[in-house]
Order: sequence, then C-alpha cells, then structure tokens
Amino acid sequence: MFCRNCGKEMEANAAYCVGCGVAAGQGNQFCPVCGAETHEQAVVCVKCGAGLRNSFGMVPGRKSRLVAGLLGIFLGGWGVHNFYLGNIGKAIAQIVLTFCFGIGAIWGLIEGIMILVGSINTDAQGNPLSD
Repeated sequence: MFCRNCGKEMEANAAYCVGCGVAAGQGNQFCPVCGAETHEQAVVCVKCGAGLRNSFGMVPGRKSRLVAGLLGIFLGGWGVHNFYLGNIGKAIAQIVLTFCFGIGAIWGLIEGIMILVGSINTDAQGNPLSD
C-alpha cells in the first residue's frame, strides 16, 4: 500500500504515513496501489489502471464510518454493521445473542457509538474507515 498524499510505501495496517504523517487513505496525489503520481481529478491510475474513486467520489473499498456507526446503533442487534464491515463471525454472534438472550442489541449500540467516536476505525481487512 502506498500513501495517497506523498507516495511512500506504507504497512498494510498503518493508520498514518511515517513519511508525511497524513492518515492512511487521505490525499489524492498518488495511487494507493502502485504509488505513481496521479492527477487530483483522475478516476483511474494511468500507470496500473487501479480505480482511484467510485462514482460517489470515495476511494473504492473503503467503508463509511457514518454508515457503520448508524447501522450499529439502529440495527446492531442483528449484527448488520459487522456484516457491513466484514466481521461475519461477530455479526452471527450478535444475532444469536439477540435471539437467545436479548443482549445483542446493547452490544450493537455500544459498537455503533464506538465506531462514530473513532474507537473502532478499521474494517475486517484492516482498511481505515472513511469519514
């Protein structure tokens, strides 16, 4: 993975670039796949062909912090926010706890709040959530 701000190579699970200090996934001057310099309005990297943005202007594959948090608060008992983030095992556990003991909803509410305040800030693959 490469820093989108300065183009330096980064660890896959790094929260910040050690080269420039910018949060992972922030910036629009370099391709996150190959590190080549890109135009700030480019949709694809001309060197490797990687998608730089989707039709909503967001980096492909990044999950929204707001969406995940709201799913946790309103549908957390069914583990919907964890399905969204790719945490399938945790989502199934929440469903079981909700139906058997009725406590999965509390767990989901707490996780939803933690997502919105930034305590939980990555998806199941370690990708940072977008703001």
